[in-house]
Amino acid sequence: MRIFGFLFLLFLGLAQANAADLLEPEQAFRFSAQQADANHLEVRYQIADGYYMYRERFKFSLDGGTLGTPQFPAGKMHTDPTFGQVETYRNEIRVKLPFTRTGNAQSVKLKAVSQGCADAGVCYTPMDSVATIKLAAADPASSQPSTTAQSAGILSGLRNLGDRITGNAQPQFLPPDEAFKLSLNAVDAQTLKASFTLAPDYYLYKDKIHFTVKSPAGVSVANIALPAGDIEQDPNFGRLEVYHHNFNGNIILNRPVGSADKVVVEASYQGCSEKGVCYPPISKTFTLTLPAATAVGSANPATNLEPIMPPAAAPLPPATATTSVAAAPAAAPLSESSQIERVLKGGHFWTIIATFFGAGLLLSLTPCVFPMIPILSGIIAGQKRVTRLSGFMLSLAYVLGMAITYALAGVAAALSGTLISNALQNPIALSIGASVFVLLALSMFGFFELQLPSFIQSKFSDASNKVKGGNFIGVFVMGALSALIVGPCVAPPLAAALAFIAQTGSTVLGGWALFSLAIGMGVPLLLVGISAGTLLPRAGSWMNAVKNFFGVLMLAIAIWLITPLIPAWIQMLLWATLLIASAMHLKAIEPLAVNASGWLRLWKGLGVITLLAGVALIVGVLAGGRDVLQPLSVFRGGAASAAQATELKFTRVKNLAELDSKISQSNGKFVVLDFYADWCVSCKEMEHGTFTDPKVQAALKDAVLLQADVTNNTSDDKALLKRFGLFGPPGLIFFDRNGKEVAYRVIGYQPPAQFLNSLDAALR
Repeated sequence: MRIFGFLFLLFLGLAQANAADLLEPEQAFRFSAQQADANHLEVRYQIADGYYMYRERFKFSLDGGTLGTPQFPAGKMHTDPTFGQVETYRNEIRVKLPFTRTGNAQSVKLKAVSQGCADAGVCYTPMDSVATIKLAAADPASSQPSTTAQSAGILSGLRNLGDRITGNAQPQFLPPDEAFKLSLNAVDAQTLKASFTLAPDYYLYKDKIHFTVKSPAGVSVANIALPAGDIEQDPNFGRLEVYHHNFNGNIILNRPVGSADKVVVEASYQGCSEKGVCYPPISKTFTLTLPAATAVGSANPATNLEPIMPPAAAPLPPATATTSVAAAPAAAPLSESSQIERVLKGGHFWTIIATFFGAGLLLSLTPCVFPMIPILSGIIAGQKRVTRLSGFMLSLAYVLGMAITYALAGVAAALSGTLISNALQNPIALSIGASVFVLLALSMFGFFELQLPSFIQSKFSDASNKVKGGNFIGVFVMGALSALIVGPCVAPPLAAALAFIAQTGSTVLGGWALFSLAIGMGVPLLLVGISAGTLLPRAGSWMNAVKNFFGVLMLAIAIWLITPLIPAWIQMLLWATLLIASAMHLKAIEPLAVNASGWLRLWKGLGVITLLAGVALIVGVLAGGRDVLQPLSVFRGGAASAAQATELKFTRVKNLAELDSKISQSNGKFVVLDFYADWCVSCKEMEHGTFTDPKVQAALKDAVLLQADVTNNTSDDKALLKRFGLFGPPGLIFFDRNGKEVAYRVIGYQPPAQFLNSLDAALR
């Protein structure tokens, strides 16, 4: 009993240790400062995952010069229980400080005061940071701006102010080499390290990152190990995995012994701005010198990759068209504590733990798990002297045996997370995965059973029977064996849980989540122990409802998995079928008996609601709707509005010659040129949300509509983008009745109302 009491206290202690493992202030908020230009200093804080800083808590002072008003980037609003709405920063913040040096000072001493908090609920005291910055030699010309420069600055400021007042301010976008910086270094003879540095408010698509060995012959890429990104659900492209922050990846090479030391690697990647512009695919070529190869495939990718913040030293150099990089030492591996902080970020850790515990409670009511209750009850009843405490400790030993077995399964799933996540991006794998979940759902509905062969089950049962009942260690082992016996029986929900954990890539989360699942499954067993064997719920057909519920969830997951592969109208039909079938099972259209119980009335009410939702989806499909969440939105404004909800007809232009020809043939009409790509999310939003609006269509009815499809990023596509100084779609260029470009443009996504205002400004 003492052993298991110690194990129980150890379990509680470990749970608290995760929350108390806080970084030192200097590690949580890394400070650095440098001179940005002749008139500005730049202060940079690198903020660890799970931490944030308050904007209003920054204070700066300068010895050897005078500071102007600090220039802060936009932060994110955060609701603080004490301060209310406050502006905060995560990951990184760069503050520009206008300054004027005193006399011919060669250096200045900057003092900074800042304050931040951890998501775990602990706020640090204000932190003082000091940096001595050596200044570049003063440029007399730069210290006294010319009258022309001052006038230009005044005019520019007035123009920007006017744009802000009229709402015509255009977003500014970085060149691709500044928005997405890549460096490639050699770690060893067969491993390369790729370091991506992303500008704030820009992100990269994981599935668009590729590396190819161009030379020498015989050397190829064996594997690309990238960290887990952020999963986003896009209405047009389905599930997308993206990176919003800096990250590293490893490229593993197949390199024969004796191959050349120099390797030429081509990297390609693609990203977007949060403001609505997607860049065309970017290609870079790197020439690297590697150590001599000793064996093929001897290197292994790091297993603890994750998004990181760059070191506090100078930022990574921007990628160039051709870069020569010498071999560099391997970077220090990331500690597991950083993974734990990432899991705990935003409270997600405890949310997932509670979710799995609740799922375990539901699983404990399935007919497969329920037989374990009388087995444990018989063990407790066989004791000569049984008390509530001893009964509870026996039950706890049994449940801990099950829980540790499930935790090990969760760790194994998390270790394989990268491979599973990569495979799930493949359409074939998505289809296979959906089929598996359909089979799992059918097993839940009782069409067939998933269980171990009887001869294997009998061996496990014999092993369990040989363990002496009543002994804590023996009951612990029996619990572990029971997990193996009943595990395949609850395979559908367990498989769904493992698939979810695998996508997180965290062994900590995997172990604790499955441990919580098993604890939830063991709650009835703990109640049996407390009651000393007197509390024995009776099995009944009502427990099959729990299996049916999980079966519906399995089918829902199957539909969700294949949404990126099928058109919206098929998605709506599948969801409608699932909802209507569930409504029939809930007896939505069957009459209720006069003396029906409250539970039956509740189920029927839920069934009616489910039936109406399914019918609404079918009606929406038949009426031409394509929005799963708003199937009847097509009827807004009446039948006339629904009939007009068609797409605008654009004429495609493939190159500059075709564009110039079409503009010259516009016959005195306004011309609108739309830059589009299949991989552009904002383009899809404009196509389905803005261009289908009746008012937008009416405003463009007399215009010549041209479209440049830059999906393939050919030389002609690049030439079209270059002529108008665009980095990528969406972008709309306007030409007047004489074929001359209008100064006003639309860059990024705009909803119908805003786009109408833009049209008025461009075509008036």
